[in-house]
Amino acid sequence: MIKVLIVDDSPTVRKYMKHIIDSDKDLEVAGVAKDGVEAVELVRLKHPDVVTMDIHMPRMDGYKATRKIMELHPLPIVIVSASWNSKDVEKMFQAMQAGAVAAVEKPKGPGHPESGRMVSQVIETVKLMSEVKVVRRFAKYKRADTTAVMAPQKVLTPAPCKVDIVAIGASTGGPPVIRAILSSLKPDFPVPILIVQHIASGFLHGFMEWLGKTTSFPVLVPAHGNHVKKGYVYLAPDGFHMGITANCKIILSKSHPENGLKPSVSYLFRSIAENFRSRAAGVLLTGMGKDGSCELNMMKGRGCVTIAQDKESSIVHGMPGEAIKIGAANHILSPKDIAAYFKYDNLVKSRFAPLYDSIKLYRLTKNSIT
Repeated sequence: MIKVLIVDDSPTVRKYMKHIIDSDKDLEVAGVAKDGVEAVELVRLKHPDVVTMDIHMPRMDGYKATRKIMELHPLPIVIVSASWNSKDVEKMFQAMQAGAVAAVEKPKGPGHPESGRMVSQVIETVKLMSEVKVVRRFAKYKRADTTAVMAPQKVLTPAPCKVDIVAIGASTGGPPVIRAILSSLKPDFPVPILIVQHIASGFLHGFMEWLGKTTSFPVLVPAHGNHVKKGYVYLAPDGFHMGITANCKIILSKSHPENGLKPSVSYLFRSIAENFRSRAAGVLLTGMGKDGSCELNMMKGRGCVTIAQDKESSIVHGMPGEAIKIGAANHILSPKDIAAYFKYDNLVKSRFAPLYDSIKLYRLTKNSIT
């Protein structure tokens, strides 16, 4: 049985969430907490497998509680929020940056037409996230000797890497990784960046605002036919596939889901492969399933630069792992090394750049993306 701690300041929501968890034979309620202070204490006492965490609560909000739990007793935390208040949405993404592994919309009550779908999403997410291996964050005290020992770098044969567009696909665990990569790039990045991030309905606008505030890039959700500009980030909108034409105009499509998803990374990568060939780069980040893996291989076959996130830094290594299995990735890199690969000088000063195997840093204390 998967033991679930429910955290919410509303007695009605706590009761409903308890009903949802109890309705599944694989789940059981380990406890309920009305705020972050109680949540931290119950994690210590009850040792749950996963926590469902509200954001807006008295005494200690969901962000602070997530940060505290990941410091003291790390375990998978799923944000469950219904607030579209900009401050609460920002705290939700801060909580994901602090270590929460996923976010879902708080389910509507019985009788609402969307209730069944939302309840199923909560149950499925809780089950899947309970299996995720997390690491301690924000430790107050670290070992004295944390000197990094760098493994030898293996220099490969130089290859063309000047690109006109970068496409990124991500799912579970993606928002903080995307932020980490973008925040490491220069604001005058010389090409457009197109992103498909699988995210719960209603969270996209908050994600756009959060990236806009925490990175130096202008971030947009485009309309069909928009011409993309260098140095801008474009997020695929809810319920639409996003692609790109050869003359750099956005395609939005309501065609059938691919790999059960809309937007789909596969749709974006395929349009990039067909219209840009070797003048593009594809990056497949943390996430469940295999969305985008075959199409990353298609991009590689057309001469594109292809990158998959490494297992060590992925919350879930499903999507990048599938790409690696079929040989779709030219490079297997951490988010830090992905950003380093796309440095401005590599893209504009030369059509050639040295390609390296993933740089692996061995530390006595393992660092995580924050």
